[in-house]
Amino acid sequence: MLPLFKTIREAIANWWSEFSLQTKLLAAATLVVSLIMSGLTFWAVNTIQQDARLNDTRFGRDLGLLLASNVTPYLADNNLTSVAQFSQRFYSSTSSVRYMLYADEKGKIFFGIPFWEPEVENSLSIERRIQLPKDYAADTDKPMVRQHITPDGEVTDVFVPLKDNQQNFGVLAIGINPNPAAVITSNFTRDVTIAVFISIWVMVILAGVVNALTITKPIKELSVGVKQIASGNFKQRIDLPLGGELGELILSFNEMAERLESYEEQNIEELTAEKAKLETLVSTIADGAVLIDNNMQVILVNPTARRIFGWENIDVVGSNVLHHLPSAVQMEITRPLYEMAAGECESAEFRIPFNKPAKRTIRILLTTVLNLQRESIKGIAITVQDITREVELNEAKSQFISNVSHELRTPLFNIKTYIETLHEYGDDLGEEQRREFLITVNNETDRLTRLVNDVLDLSKLESGRNYHMDGVDLAQAIEQTLRTYQLNARDKGVELIQDVAPNLPLVVGNYDLLLQVFGNLIGNALKFSTAGGKVLFRTYQLEPKHSSHNQMGQVRIEISDTGIGIAPEDQQAIFDRFFRVENRVHTLEGTGLGLSIVRNIMERHRSQVHLVSEVGVGTTFWFDLDVFNEQPALMTVDAADSQVPAA
Repeated sequence: MLPLFKTIREAIANWWSEFSLQTKLLAAATLVVSLIMSGLTFWAVNTIQQDARLNDTRFGRDLGLLLASNVTPYLADNNLTSVAQFSQRFYSSTSSVRYMLYADEKGKIFFGIPFWEPEVENSLSIERRIQLPKDYAADTDKPMVRQHITPDGEVTDVFVPLKDNQQNFGVLAIGINPNPAAVITSNFTRDVTIAVFISIWVMVILAGVVNALTITKPIKELSVGVKQIASGNFKQRIDLPLGGELGELILSFNEMAERLESYEEQNIEELTAEKAKLETLVSTIADGAVLIDNNMQVILVNPTARRIFGWENIDVVGSNVLHHLPSAVQMEITRPLYEMAAGECESAEFRIPFNKPAKRTIRILLTTVLNLQRESIKGIAITVQDITREVELNEAKSQFISNVSHELRTPLFNIKTYIETLHEYGDDLGEEQRREFLITVNNETDRLTRLVNDVLDLSKLESGRNYHMDGVDLAQAIEQTLRTYQLNARDKGVELIQDVAPNLPLVVGNYDLLLQVFGNLIGNALKFSTAGGKVLFRTYQLEPKHSSHNQMGQVRIEISDTGIGIAPEDQQAIFDRFFRVENRVHTLEGTGLGLSIVRNIMERHRSQVHLVSEVGVGTTFWFDLDVFNEQPALMTVDAADSQVPAA
């Protein structure tokens, strides 16, 4: 029983908790009003009943005294017939008397209306007695009154002592019926009160049900729908079959939701397209781009920025950008970023070198991103430019200018010195000294000329000038080169050896440029070879490779010497401009541009120069040239087409 009661109580509590405060207050007010009205009604009914009871009591007492005063003389004469006749007439003349009972001093009934003793004794053989009140005194002269409840209502019992000349003949008991008008009024009032009470609550319940079905439920549905719309769920609909103003309101709400959903779909499509365009644009720009919010959280990053900072395998979107930047960059831009987020400045620019994840020099531009009204800062755009190549070129340019200035200054200084000496002291110098001075000036002039020519040649090669490529007979070019350097080799005591394979095909190239390559390489070989050394010029055709795009094959050219060799630490730098091995060995002089010119020329021929060298043993330079296709079409090569893959 207790679990059932607990379950019912919890159900009522849950049911009550679902009501709104307004409904709860309405129910409480209705309960108070109904209780007040019921209380007033029952108070009125009770007052009426008390008045009726008082009237019945007075009427019964007066009626009992009247009847007793009339029948007592008959009882004194023991004339029961007269008592019966008088009582019968009295009983018949009024409807207020319910019964009349005459009893002796012991309470034994000897006559009664509507029954009397002989009838009772003959029919029931039962001795009937009057049950007198406990506080009834036989010697009293005043009537005693009480009430008892019967199915027909409350009956007033009046007990009147029958006395005459101080002689007690018994007691007269009269039952007085309630006043019909008072009973009817009391019952009517009671019934009306109950009906009003029930009607009020029925109306309240019906009003609550109607309110819940027609007003509260639609309003709740509308409230939930508005919240869903506010949260961005434009698919929310209300399906309630209502008419009137609420029906129109629900219909308008559904139409609004449909329009918002349509607008959202259009906006999503447009935003998706714009986002795709933006991401495509950002991903294709050469500079790195990073967009962060005011809390330094990464919103967008393009592939270039990922490559520069080494973020290829890191998901940095949504995390703090400062946690992923190289330490050098982080130290440089942390404070400016927070100052920009606080609105203290709008832009900043930095040039930062760092070594990890790779050695780079970058330029970072910080710019605040404002809202449409340009009133508040929505984020910060970080533009990253990799200027490593620019820095290297600037350094190379500065180094080139420095080297050219140095190389030009030395011969010019020597020429100026000897000429000034000849000009001022020529008459004091002997013929041999003047000749020696002139020879030195001539040699320095030749050195200056070679330097200027090499610089001009290198400038032409790097300027992007077009070169005409044709079929070149390597045997002829090699023969011309060796013939040019034959006397120089003889003077140094170096043997020139030629190993040219017979029937070599023509190769794709520029004859003059190839002569310059051969001349620079042979000249270097002779320069770094001592007396008794050898210089080998070897050429042969390579077999075509199945994986090669050139099915005609290639021809390899090798130039070997038995000179001083090149140390491993110098082999990567000898092709740089103005780098000279003699800077290390302090034996010979040169411009330091020859191998740089050779490398550039080979790039124009879509080839690359390789070397194998050992200090004290010698050096071999080699490169490959494509076999010329015997077709009338010729080719030109410019700087853009001259890059070849590294070996």
